[in-house]
Amino acid sequence: MRVRPFLLLALFARLAAAQSGGARAPGTTVGGYVYDSLARAPLAGAVVQLVAPDNLARNNRTARSDSLGRYTLDDVADGRYLLGFLHPMLDSLGVEPPPREVFVDNHRAVRADLAIPGPARFRVAICGAKAGADSTGVLIGVVRDPRDGAPTAGVAVRGEWLEITFGPGGISRRTPRLTATTGENGWFAMCNVPTAGSMVLRAMRGADSTDLIDLSVPSNGFVRRDLYVGRARATLSGTVVAAAGGKPLAGAQMRIADGPLARSDDKGEWTLPDAPAGTRMFEVRAIGHYPQRFPVNVVDGAPPVRVALSTLKAMLDTVRVMATRPVFSRDRNGFEARRIEGSGRYLTAADIAKRSPTLTSDIFRMVQGVRVERDSSGMEKVLQMRGTFADWCVPAVFLDGHAMRGLSADDVDDLVNPGRIAAIEVYAGTVVPAEFQMGLSGCGAIVIWTR
Repeated sequence: MRVRPFLLLALFARLAAAQSGGARAPGTTVGGYVYDSLARAPLAGAVVQLVAPDNLARNNRTARSDSLGRYTLDDVADGRYLLGFLHPMLDSLGVEPPPREVFVDNHRAVRADLAIPGPARFRVAICGAKAGADSTGVLIGVVRDPRDGAPTAGVAVRGEWLEITFGPGGISRRTPRLTATTGENGWFAMCNVPTAGSMVLRAMRGADSTDLIDLSVPSNGFVRRDLYVGRARATLSGTVVAAAGGKPLAGAQMRIADGPLARSDDKGEWTLPDAPAGTRMFEVRAIGHYPQRFPVNVVDGAPPVRVALSTLKAMLDTVRVMATRPVFSRDRNGFEARRIEGSGRYLTAADIAKRSPTLTSDIFRMVQGVRVERDSSGMEKVLQMRGTFADWCVPAVFLDGHAMRGLSADDVDDLVNPGRIAAIEVYAGTVVPAEFQMGLSGCGAIVIWTR
């Protein structure tokens, strides 16, 4: 943490008070709360300082906020003071809030709350006054070395997202891209990112890079994401349990791209040794459970990762209709309109019957640009397509219009019998209808409709 002038004032004040024998007149209290306006939560561990600017030897005080963000400075004499606070979060955000002026009179207790500025003020400070009324957001963060956590300068951070525009001429798609370079303190910022949307992020330094990280931007237009990039190896560990009841899941599969594969033991515990360090996308799968995929920081000393998986039955129950399900209609479900537009590949029930598939995944073995392969462990089949950002990648899968995140080819075979399929739509790259977009994956989508 940088030592600021305000902190130096407090240190000089302590020295002067010690030289004067430490005698103080009895006084009152100055107290309040320190609040993190970005996280909308109390800020614990903040070092709150009170300094008399006109007399460094007079009644300076220091306290630390508790878990509720509360602090108390005792025995404060009457007078004028400057009140401020220090916290590692301020350094990571790249801000230094000005001290607040406080007056103590007639030994009456003073309530003085402090706060990290809110999203709107940050956007204005970083992106200019126009950002205050703009509908776009700002992304900030710090890039660090995974070996020692030191900030890293000169790292290129690239953000991308998909924009869809509906106009008289039809639907247009474009992929905006922003690039920022970290400063000496590892800090970076991107203005004009989409609010209440999703984007992807990657940090690059020479031949080293993070994975392509999925990122959601909240509606307040401010998001902070620290990244780790560097050539190193580290160990990641944790536990996997069932979301309902918290029972440990044995045999669940954990993996990181280009890293080792691990399975959980009877206690639900797992370890990924010698994994590529940095910010990575982490995948968790277990038979009969809905898979999860999210970013993790693979660094030495990282806290254990705890994952709770929901069953596929629980996920499907949330969209189950207890009435008679209507028969699939090409017009009602928009299949025919999209086929006329012709941006993908379309298979009807008759087309599928001609292929005589035993399993649903057999259908995709005969679709150009799609393949069914065994994963690195050789234990599971996965669907892959030619993508925009990678040669082969995993597409989004939709079943009867509902997104089914992270399904493998084996999962598709378990959920859908080929004889029940009414139609299939296959979209490659970024040429995907708006209703089947899953962020900026660049890997297309497969849509399955059942009878």
